[in-house]
Order: sequence, then C-alpha cells, then structure tokens
Amino acid sequence: MSLDNLTEHEKAFYDDGFRLGQEAAKHAAEEKVFLSFIGQMYSAIDQLIDSILGMARRQNIPVDCHKGCEYCCHQAVFANSYELHYLGNFINNKFYTPDKDAVIKRAIEKNKHTKKLSEQEVLSYKSPCPLLKEGSCSAYEARPMACRIYLSMKLASCVEFFKNPDNPNSFPQLLEFPLMAGRMMNEGFTAALREKEIEIAEFRMEDGLATMLKYGANR
Repeated sequence: MSLDNLTEHEKAFYDDGFRLGQEAAKHAAEEKVFLSFIGQMYSAIDQLIDSILGMARRQNIPVDCHKGCEYCCHQAVFANSYELHYLGNFINNKFYTPDKDAVIKRAIEKNKHTKKLSEQEVLSYKSPCPLLKEGSCSAYEARPMACRIYLSMKLASCVEFFKNPDNPNSFPQLLEFPLMAGRMMNEGFTAALREKEIEIAEFRMEDGLATMLKYGANR
C-alpha cells in the first residue's frame, strides 16, 4: 500500500496503528504486554465508534445495529494472526472448557466446508460464526476489527444481503468512516510488525479459530 495515496484522515489512523504496532513489536516475546497493545487499538476504535454513534443520534442518522441482531454474524469474517492470537487468549482465559470445546467443534465443522470454496463463494456463503451463541457474540470484548467497525444504517439492507448474497446489487448500507478508520489502524499496526520481521497472515474466522484454539495461540 502506498502511503502517498492516503487521505489526511487515512494517514492519521494509519499512523496511530503504526505507533501502537511499533510498541507491540518491542514486546513480541512478552505475550501479555504484546496483547495489551492490540487491546489499546481496539479501545481507540471503540471510543471513536461511541462518538460516531452519539453524533448519529443527535443528527437523527439511523444506526440499526443492536444486540440480538445477527445477520452480519452469518457472513465471511477475516482476521489476521495477531487478532486471532488476542481472541484465542481471551477464549482460553474466559471460557469454560465445554464452551470452548463447542466453539472449536463449530469452527472445525464450518472450516471443512468453507475451505473448499472459492474466494467469491466464501464471500457469498451464509453460516453462523462459531462464536455466535443465542443471538450474540460469545467473545464480544475480543472480537476482531472487522466486526467492530461493521455498522449498518439500514436493517433492511442487511436482511436483503443475508437472503440474496449473490445479487450484485444487494449489499449492506454501512457507515463508511469507522470502516476506514479501523482498516487503516490495522494496516498501520500490521506494517509496524512486519517492519520488525514479525510474520502476519490473514485467516477466515473459522479457520483461525480452529487452528488457534486446537493447537494453541501462536502469532
């Protein structure tokens, strides 16, 4: 990615992520400290989104996301290795063994299907996230960036996308600013880690969960 082509706002969020990534890279061998910088990045995005939601309410701009609405939890989610490390650590420390085993089982079962699909088929495929439980995310506090920044302005657009994912004219109507901010912070964080030769890879959620939880959390 060329930094020269970024807008002022994109560059600002990229730089914030890069600075956090630089600090995280200094503590790559200290798991707790390393993960704390990922937590700081998530906290920054969460605070930004809270501000955006407050502004949206004041300006009567609809945001239809709420607990119990799970349409987006049935579509493809991608997360990179350090996000999955953070998520796996949360699950290992917060989940009881039966709940963790249930997530692993659901992740393995979903991955058996999605790993056979083409990239386009994966994007159109609808199936519950392995972390979805009774209409809510069971690891909400540790959910990856892609889930945090997905804010719908119109529930009907999510329903239509859920029911007709192959329709090229069907897509959720999302708030653009948090999508940009979260993506750029992640890009900056990743770039800083790679600068220190820390390997980063991207996974489908079910693939990453199955690997991370079954074989241990590795960056």
